[in-house]
Amino acid sequence: MLKKILSLHLHKGFLRYWKNFSWLMAEKILRMFVGLTVGVWVARYLGPEQYGLLSYAQSFVFIFSALSTLGLDSIIVRELIKDDSRRDLILGTGFYLKLVATILVLPILVVTVSFSDNDFETNLLILIIFSSTLFQSVNVIDYFCQSTVMSKYVAYANSISLFFSSIAKVIFIIYQFPLIAFAALVVFDAVVVSIGLLFFYQKRLKLSLQSWSFDFQVAKSLLKYSWPMILSGIVLTIQARIDQVMIKQMVGNTEVGYYSVAMRLIELFAFIPIILKDTLYPSIQNAKAYSVDLYTHRLLNFYRLNFILFIITAVPIYLFSEFLVVFLFGEAYRPAGILLALMAIRLFFANMGVARGAFITAENLFKFSLLTMITGTVVNITLNYFLIMKYQAIGAVIATIISFFITIYLLDYIYSKTRRNVVLQIKSIFTFYKINVRS
Repeated sequence: MLKKILSLHLHKGFLRYWKNFSWLMAEKILRMFVGLTVGVWVARYLGPEQYGLLSYAQSFVFIFSALSTLGLDSIIVRELIKDDSRRDLILGTGFYLKLVATILVLPILVVTVSFSDNDFETNLLILIIFSSTLFQSVNVIDYFCQSTVMSKYVAYANSISLFFSSIAKVIFIIYQFPLIAFAALVVFDAVVVSIGLLFFYQKRLKLSLQSWSFDFQVAKSLLKYSWPMILSGIVLTIQARIDQVMIKQMVGNTEVGYYSVAMRLIELFAFIPIILKDTLYPSIQNAKAYSVDLYTHRLLNFYRLNFILFIITAVPIYLFSEFLVVFLFGEAYRPAGILLALMAIRLFFANMGVARGAFITAENLFKFSLLTMITGTVVNITLNYFLIMKYQAIGAVIATIISFFITIYLLDYIYSKTRRNVVLQIKSIFTFYKINVRS
């Protein structure tokens, strides 16, 4: 009887996580479809040079936006899972912390761009795009939905934003709007998503924003755990975006355009591991408190799932990379084909790195994670300096692959507390066919 009840409980739990994953996947598939239509149209309209400039501005802002997140994303999710009775205190405190941090980062950005060698148009693009981060404090609602496995409301908000943004892009192209208008759309997207999250939180979840409150002790507790994540977020963002910044400075906007197109196509598939992590992390965290064996088993299956996703997505991309680029973006972007093929290999480290993040959070190994990220970023920047000069954007992709290997595998194997996790990852590669998604 007990076995039957347990089996029923596991079945219901599986269905709950599967529904959550399905909602997020549906929204991303919709975004993928739009990216292959409207997004491609935008890239063709702007051309490699202007598209590269827009991508450079977004990458520049992305590096600074890591400061304003305060590394609170996974911390808030974890704390809500542990004690949902403090929901309003955690959400309210997280909201105000992120808002104040964004306001404080703004003058730092202004000073930085004023001393850069960018022209006026580039700096204006950067400032406009950065203003979108003022609305990211509302994302605490997203973290709440992750903790309660109700991310369908986040999918709703993102889909609404995508709909209006796509219409605006088509209008901008038809009436030949300048580049700055497309930068303004980044802000528009952030506003619509924020309004959507606020609406669904109050009207669908029947929860009150008026109940949110700031608590100094809660803030102190969140920041105590998040400060390594703040630095980790900055370092990880630099590692992820410094390529485009360095390519622009060392080679030019056109090469950034090629790199950005390849990256855009890869990101159409790279979102899947992130959705899986957001959906399945609560089950991994709960398993840790229940049973070491169940916790290990779920981690192993999580790695297996991410490796399978790598095989399914990377092989077709590698084989048809140049065809995909030319077919979608036109002959002007043909040089991006080889970049896309190399980025398909990079997907392996990206998938396993995201999955590793669940282990890092569950084990509270944020300080070690910070050390590995700093090391990987230093390696990445150093290799970029030498490889971009010789191989241009291809060198940047190679540098990233090497730095990911060092961050995810080499340093983790050296450290005793993470060595068993590396073994789990390697085991998952050779036993991927044994995956048990209902475990």
